Amino acid sequence: MRVVSGIQPTGNLHLGNYLGAIRNWVRMQDEMGEGEQCLFFLADLHAISMPHDPAELRRATLEMAAALVACGIDPSRSVLFNQAQVPAHPELQWLLNGTARMGWLNRMTQFKDKSGKNREGASAALFTYPVLQAADVLLYQATHVPVGEDQKQHLELARDIAQKFNNDFASEDAPVFTLPDPISPPKAARIMNLRDGTKKMSKSDPSEMSRIELADSPDDVMKKIKKAKTDPEPLPSEEKGLEGRPEALNLVTIYAALTDASVEDVLKDFGGEGFGKFKPALGELLVETLRPISERFTALLDDREALDAILARGASQAREIGRPTLEAAYTALGLIR
Repeated sequence: MRVVSGIQPTGNLHLGNYLGAIRNWVRMQDEMGEGEQCLFFLADLHAISMPHDPAELRRATLEMAAALVACGIDPSRSVLFNQAQVPAHPELQWLLNGTARMGWLNRMTQFKDKSGKNREGASAALFTYPVLQAADVLLYQATHVPVGEDQKQHLELARDIAQKFNNDFASEDAPVFTLPDPISPPKAARIMNLRDGTKKMSKSDPSEMSRIELADSPDDVMKKIKKAKTDPEPLPSEEKGLEGRPEALNLVTIYAALTDASVEDVLKDFGGEGFGKFKPALGELLVETLRPISERFTALLDDREALDAILARGASQAREIGRPTLEAAYTALGLIR
């Protein structure tokens, strides 16, 4: 079993990032058996398909690497790297562009969503980045790829490209590419804005009080939780009592996610209590959970040499793992090296 997954580098990482994608990656790593492997990469090449600030991309890539290690990704057990240090990703994308079909790419809903009404003004990279996604996983003979609902279509495209390439340029008993299967990660907690429970927690919100950031001090965490928007009613004893109370539901959801409990379980303990009791309990739980992450995260950000070494070592491993597949693709296409 070889699992490959990528994440776009975004700055100002917050609780939603941790309880959403990152914690699932750590659990996946910890569940790997003998001879099994996880490759996790920062999708910095994908980031340039949209308008971006180069300095911000560089900063966000390092910040994401630090966050992943701080949250539990172990570079000695998993391969952690950024795409830009492994030229085989865009190389293989170009080779696969000959197999991918315009009709397939035209059906990709994410291009339509991200380009909006200005499709003619979108970059060619935005149109073809599903082929780079295919290269990202096919390069390493991935057997499994964690996908949410929004990425299922892209994994299906990767399988179609791999199948057509194998049919056109390889024999049945010696295919060039493995067709990866999807893994549905455990349902991640949907963490909402602390000031508006109808919106997702986001780094783009202008109010810092709307989110818990991984670098927040214990005092900041407590202050943000105590000032989080709520309502005057006490917590109910059953989940249906949270209907129409998005801010209350959000705080209970955060507590449940941190303790690996259900919302119902949390309400058994706190049903009938007011937020005067619940908020301090949630704040203390967050502080204890995030303290070691925050300390490691801050230390890594201050040690650029260590971060560079982690990414360089991971990239070297990734290049070695991917080299045979890239060579096989060149050979299958009749290209002289």
